Amino acid sequence: MNQTLRQRFRPAALLALLLALLLCSLGPAAPAGAQLITDLDDQGVPLVRSLESLRDLDYQAWQLVAFREGPPGGALRLRVVGYPGKVRLNHPTALTVASGQRRWQLEDVTLANPKLAGDAREAAAEFNLEPLLSDLTKDRPLRLQLPGVFTELPVPPFVVKEWRELPSS
Repeated sequence: MNQTLRQRFRPAALLALLLALLLCSLGPAAPAGAQLITDLDDQGVPLVRSLESLRDLDYQAWQLVAFREGPPGGALRLRVVGYPGKVRLNHPTALTVASGQRRWQLEDVTLANPKLAGDAREAAAEFNLEPLLSDLTKDRPLRLQLPGVFTELPVPPFVVKEWRELPSS
């Protein structure tokens, strides 16, 4: 009886091995990541954005929305959104961005946006992203620091790549 079982399972094992080899030969899967989304805002103005949820070193979740309104060359913004009721963002507070030895201070432009300025939840802040994007030449990891809110929020290279595509998309 053991001999019969071995004979039945040998072809099945061989088939499974061949299938596994075939799948491996197709190559590695592309890394997953968010993509730029093109849409229209409330007034019909084109809006291109990158949306990503990331966790800071304290494991608190944050949503990062980098966007451009209007045609290529339009203003570039980064909106940082926390969980309403858990965080209160005071304005103006500059966002510090670091990569290696390089540092940038992004201006808080939250109060220039009427929707955010009038939002009682105070869980979002908006920053001018142009100085950072005009200075970056590579898709390198970044570390964001927002005083009194989070000490370090790592941003992976695939997100930085999307942000760098915003001006021309």
